[in-house]
Amino acid sequence: MKYYLIAGEPSGDLHGANLIEGLKKADPEAQFRFWGGDKMAAAGGRDALAKHYRETSFFGIVQVVRNLGTIRRQMRECQNDVAAFAPDVLILIDYPGFNMKMARWAHEQGLRVFYYIAPKVWAWREYRVKSIRRYVDRLFIIFPFEREYFPAKGITPLFEGNPLVDAIEARRSALPSGEEFRRTYGLDHRPIVALLAGSRKGEIRDNLPLMAALARRFPDRQFVVTGVSWLDRALYDECLAGSDIRYVCDRTYETLHVAEAAVVTSGTATLETALLGIPEVVVYRTLWFQVKLQPYVLKVPWVSLVNLNLRREAVAEIIQSDLDITRAEHELRAILTGGEKRERMLRDFDELRSVIGGPGASERFARRMVAELEAMGAPHKR
Repeated sequence: MKYYLIAGEPSGDLHGANLIEGLKKADPEAQFRFWGGDKMAAAGGRDALAKHYRETSFFGIVQVVRNLGTIRRQMRECQNDVAAFAPDVLILIDYPGFNMKMARWAHEQGLRVFYYIAPKVWAWREYRVKSIRRYVDRLFIIFPFEREYFPAKGITPLFEGNPLVDAIEARRSALPSGEEFRRTYGLDHRPIVALLAGSRKGEIRDNLPLMAALARRFPDRQFVVTGVSWLDRALYDECLAGSDIRYVCDRTYETLHVAEAAVVTSGTATLETALLGIPEVVVYRTLWFQVKLQPYVLKVPWVSLVNLNLRREAVAEIIQSDLDITRAEHELRAILTGGEKRERMLRDFDELRSVIGGPGASERFARRMVAELEAMGAPHKR
């Protein structure tokens, strides 16, 4: 069968690549074309990459408004490419701003639509539920708590675990020892605290100065920020000016593996950190009015995926608009070695791994997709 996948950011590229590998096992005759990144290209073939996510990633209202013309042009380009490929199914991976529009278009063209990694409608923009119900043939979810949320909205989701577990397990055997990591990056003997400040320019500018201020309160630790290669190193240097925080690039799992604890912005990184068994504090700096509006805008009581999946506050969430690091300092000290919250948090992470499920999710999802398509027969046409 023919599969067209669309991913618009690094995490989608990772999960898309693992899904492609699973689809190749479940369907040896599989043919692919996709919008994605280097990982999907490595899995599905460089010639199958129609567009790289570096050209399509626009985040935030200002950036989206400034690039409306480009986004519309890319949407038409994607639609034409999908139509020319004539897939048996269009698989949309997260990235809802773009992919929900593609779902509607594909449905109107008579194409099967699978949505892999559901939009976070349980947190915000719940109006998208109606579109999912109308335009998506099968919804594949990766968080256990979504198994109750979507049926209550009239959607029967399919759950096979979380592909993050696969991504972590694939890397675990190659992760360095503490000694190797220190030697590679010129670090001293002090315990390491990892700083995960986000993967977008705005997140870095908002959160990294707060983290740098926090680091100054812990001279007996060395702090390492995990940078990403698609953002200019100068952005990090600007935020870290005057600090002795070390920078490493594209080595998030390696840094977490050797860390005593981590300070993490909200997002997928909170779950990755927990699954690696590293105690963490979640911090996120935003505009003052967004902090005030949070209880009215968010549909869930927490922002971190750790707390959402455990359904309680296992990790501290510090959402603020200023640079007051008093609580962050207290919470970080509580999860360092000997801290009063450390052992309880590690037990919570053991429970989280049980709730999330074991390795092999990507292959299970792939087998399920192939089975669903075979049960459906040929794509329906209008």
